[in-house]
Amino acid sequence: MSNDGTWLLGGDLPVRRIGLGAMRLPGRIAFDNTSVADRARSIRVLRRAVDLGVNHLDTAAFYFSARRSANELIGAALAPYPEDLVIATKVGPRRDRSGAWAPWARPDELRGDVEENLRQLGRDRLDVVNMRVNEGTAPLIAEYVGELARLRDAGLIRHIGVSGVDVAALAAARKEAPIVCVQNPFGLGRTRPGDAELLHACAESGIAFVPFFAIAGDGGHQGAAGSTTAGAALAETAAAHGATPAQIRLAWTLHQGPHVLAIPGTGDPDHVAQNVAAAAIRLTPQEVRALGTVTG
Repeated sequence: MSNDGTWLLGGDLPVRRIGLGAMRLPGRIAFDNTSVADRARSIRVLRRAVDLGVNHLDTAAFYFSARRSANELIGAALAPYPEDLVIATKVGPRRDRSGAWAPWARPDELRGDVEENLRQLGRDRLDVVNMRVNEGTAPLIAEYVGELARLRDAGLIRHIGVSGVDVAALAAARKEAPIVCVQNPFGLGRTRPGDAELLHACAESGIAFVPFFAIAGDGGHQGAAGSTTAGAALAETAAAHGATPAQIRLAWTLHQGPHVLAIPGTGDPDHVAQNVAAAAIRLTPQEVRALGTVTG
């Protein structure tokens, strides 16, 4: 499968391998209520992405700034939604109305969070809901996924994914319901022990691996500018392909396997076009190894 091909998410939702993350649409600085994006510009980003063939959006109800909500922007830009558009959201983390982080959702609170996403997006059913866990909630992943399975059976959710997991947590989740994707932090310069095993486990089971921070790497929420792993190999590879370092980071990510997708976030319409174009970059095996390998 080529980088610019598609992946059948959950066996019935064909998505292009480069999608769009909505985290930076409400504000230039993620999760900073003082950073408010230009609404018209964010709407242009979304429409530009769809015009370029992107049909996989990643969002969350907790993606908002003082005056902007990612879910509201998606609805304003794209509703009535194209039939092939897949919108994935996530539950678990929460922010209060002031933007401060609140306690993680309990399993019995997930229905309210799912319904909030439905209201904000103006949909009757969510395509994919990713259950994100942290160190404190990971031991309860079976309980969380079991609750999402009940919401799926009630018709509110089509597919279930998990986020922030290792191989053991993925296995526990799969005992409760079919899992269609794994969303973890992963990118050039941001791999962790166990990532190779997790990538393999997803590939073997037909589960999409959908990393966030594919461009940012170890820069995290600061973006690629905050990364400490640019290095000579990245610059040389970018020059050889007439590409930007960000495009090479995306290409490296997609080269990790045909089941690996990418959901780079941006608030810049020009960056959307660059990100989509990265899917066509063909790296040699030598270039992939020179950039970095995934171990453990």
